[in-house]
Amino acid sequence: MTEEASTAPVVALDDMVCFNLHAAFRAVTAVYRPLLEPLGLSYPQYLVLAMLWEQGELPVGELVSRLRSDYGTITPLVKRMETQGLVTRTRNPKDERSVTVALTPEGDALRVHAPRIYQVITDTFGFTPEKADAALDVLQSIVANAAKTPAVDERPGP
Repeated sequence: MTEEASTAPVVALDDMVCFNLHAAFRAVTAVYRPLLEPLGLSYPQYLVLAMLWEQGELPVGELVSRLRSDYGTITPLVKRMETQGLVTRTRNPKDERSVTVALTPEGDALRVHAPRIYQVITDTFGFTPEKADAALDVLQSIVANAAKTPAVDERPGP
């Protein structure tokens, strides 16, 4: 270890924004878990349903993009949801590579639980409309700035 490294100020873990984002994500998913388990859903499945409730049927690529995920995560997730009877997957006859995901009546019926789930989340975390707006501003800014930042391995070295 260099002398410079040993004298560099250390940022305490609890003061690291990224650590707190990680801890907040874990806290949020922990609160969602008991709300979703009785419905037979995981948090990522709930997000897929939320997108379909909002937008209607969508190509898998649009789910990947909007959920800021990847095909390797979304494809098996959607396949499991199809097995559960929540969605259907249909290949585009004009482009065999394109698959559209649509709600089944069973998947659409779960929509009735969304307002209660959202209310529990906002109550649990003390989100007034103003606090929710402020949190959204900060989180959306983080996502937008991260999208503009080159990957670590693409950055110039020291």
